[in-house]
Order: sequence, then C-alpha cells, then structure tokens
Amino acid sequence: MSVFAKWFSSGGKSGKAPSPQEAIQKLRETEEMLTKKQEYLEQKIEGELLTAKKNGTKNKRAALQALKRKKRYEKQLAQIDGTLSTIEFQREALENANTNTEVLKNMGFAAKAMKTAHENMDLDKVDDLMQDITEQQELAQEISDAISRPVGFGEEFDEDDLLAELEELEQEELDKNLLEIGGTEDVPLPSVPSNPLPKKTVPKKREEEDEDDMEELKAWAM
Repeated sequence: MSVFAKWFSSGGKSGKAPSPQEAIQKLRETEEMLTKKQEYLEQKIEGELLTAKKNGTKNKRAALQALKRKKRYEKQLAQIDGTLSTIEFQREALENANTNTEVLKNMGFAAKAMKTAHENMDLDKVDDLMQDITEQQELAQEISDAISRPVGFGEEFDEDDLLAELEELEQEELDKNLLEIGGTEDVPLPSVPSNPLPKKTVPKKREEEDEDDMEELKAWAM
C-alpha cells in the first residue's frame, strides 16, 4: 500500500468526516503554502539564471550546474501550478456545494416555519373572519353616513313654500328693475325748431343767364 493510500485510509478510519467549511479552510491554507513555494522557486530560478550568465564564459561547469538546477526548479514550479489549479477547482466546488446546502437548509427552515404558522389556521374560520370584517366595515360606513347627514333639530320647513317665497322675491326684484328702466322714458327730448329754414337765394344774373339758355334751346328745337 502506498503512502497516500495509507494516509487516506487512516483519515477515513479517524471517524467523523470534516465539514465543508473545514475542508475549504484546509484547501485555502494549502493554496497559501503552495503560493509561497511558487514565489520561492521563481526566485531560485532567477538566481540560477544569473549564475549561469555570470559563469558562461569563465566557468562553464558552474554555468551548466546552474542551468540544471534551474530546470529542476522550473519542473517543480510547473507541478505546483497544476496542483494549485486542481486545488482551486476543488475549493470552488466545495464552496458551491456548501452554498447549496445552506440554501436548502434555510428553505427547509422557512417551510417548517410556514407550516407551523398555518397549523392554527382553518380556511372556514378565515372566511368567517373576513365576512365579519366586511359586515363591521359596512356598519361603520352606515354609522358615518348617519352622523354626517344634516339634521334640522325640529326646524322642518316645506320645500315648496320656500320655493314659492323665493319666486316672489325674484319677481319683486324684476319689477323693481323694470320700473327703473321705465322712469328713463319720461325724460323730455329736445323740441323741433318752429321757424322755417332759410331759403337758398340764387343770384339775379344767374337767373337771367338760365332764361337766355332756355330761349336758345326753344329756338333751336323749332
């Protein structure tokens, strides 16, 4: 049995399985550890590259050793990148599963609360209650209408008598207006002058000229 198989089998025999929150926390801690390892390897790769460049012409053996170490570090870095991708995928899957579990738990809790709230409710009782509420609202409206209705407190009058009296008042006002208009007709108008208008006088010379013209017209006609 391999070391990993022994580790997983011993973990399974330990009893209670970890909760999603515990597993997510462990995966995050592993991500942080691998990220630090990743940064360390990147620094080592950069250092070995500088060593190889520095000894490239002076110490070929040292330069080759530095390049070999650089290759090993790069291989480890690639493995860590793949591991981080796998852990990240697993952590996201656990977070989604944990979220779904919490959602379902809360929905079940709400369903139980709703069931408990409806245990003491009867549909017939609800209908009766709503009918009573409607009747009380109608009664309250009738009371409001009765209170707001005008009351004469014993001073009751015949509406026909009131209308007749109003017509008499209107007729008196109309007669008064007509009398005021008729009074203006007795105002004396200016008198027509009795002296005859002066006649327009025609000059005597013009009359003689007109008579001469008539004589010539008669002679011509003969």
